[in-house]
Amino acid sequence: MPSALALAAAELPAATIEHLTIPTANAVNFHEAMSPGGPANRLDIEALLALPGHDGPHATVAIVPGSAGVSANHVMHAVTLLHAGYAVCLVDPFGARAVESTVANQTQYSFASSAFDVVATLGVLAADPRIDATRIAAQGHSRGGAAVIIAAMRRFAQPLVGDLAFAGVFAAYPWCGQQFLHPDVGHTVVRAVIGDQDEWCSPMAVQAQIQAIALTGADATMRIVPGAHHSFDRHEDVHELAEARVSPNAPIEFLADDGAMIDPTTGVADPSRTDLHQFRDAMKAGFGRQGARLGATGDQPAVFVEEMLAFHRRVLGDPMSGTSH
Repeated sequence: MPSALALAAAELPAATIEHLTIPTANAVNFHEAMSPGGPANRLDIEALLALPGHDGPHATVAIVPGSAGVSANHVMHAVTLLHAGYAVCLVDPFGARAVESTVANQTQYSFASSAFDVVATLGVLAADPRIDATRIAAQGHSRGGAAVIIAAMRRFAQPLVGDLAFAGVFAAYPWCGQQFLHPDVGHTVVRAVIGDQDEWCSPMAVQAQIQAIALTGADATMRIVPGAHHSFDRHEDVHELAEARVSPNAPIEFLADDGAMIDPTTGVADPSRTDLHQFRDAMKAGFGRQGARLGATGDQPAVFVEEMLAFHRRVLGDPMSGTSH
């Protein structure tokens, strides 16, 4: 059976297309990911790099999928961004991990690993002479949205890639159930979009995350789309995924400066605490439920594309008009 990236490559317009190898890791938690030497469990994931026809070095957008892996909507956005003149890097976090979906079980690999993937992708892209290292943005969806926000945090990225940083991160309906106590993103521009009817991720948690980043002096903004559900960029009617297991209203789990997770009921940072502890505690407290809706109505997919293009043009410039930032 063809891989998700092989199927994606067949859908992309004529361009320079190649497969990349991203050296990353399976981290137990953020503390391990940030510790000297990093996680012991290393692996390579795949990504698809598509370059536009004009001369580089190129402004580039890395697209990071959510819990269902690389899907038709991510390929659609890659095509749109290519036509807009950007290079696109479509990341597949699942294939090398032999994971098909985390919709029913988010603990198959950690959220720290997801963020590690994104920072590792930045390192690979920035080293490519065809890409402008000062104009790389990350766009993440759902679980991928959580990953790109964390990847923007200097406390997380600095131990992994030094002074390298994304120009911007565009987080689509991100899960913000884990947040650094001190969310310094440096000069990275952060934008989040989420629907007010989202049943997977809490709009209030996203508000808290964006406001906390903004209070550091960073350029961090968000938009709440009225009437929109999760994945409102998809050209699919709103429908329920019965297998989904969600707990959007559970307490936020804050992260200490060394990445240790802070138990919200005790306030104690524990370097051994993991996503599994957090999710089990949420279930015990009655926050978990099964089944959640996703999809779009009306012009919501077009609203998403307008937001996406406006963000990348503001942060990376418009390659078709010759402007750059």
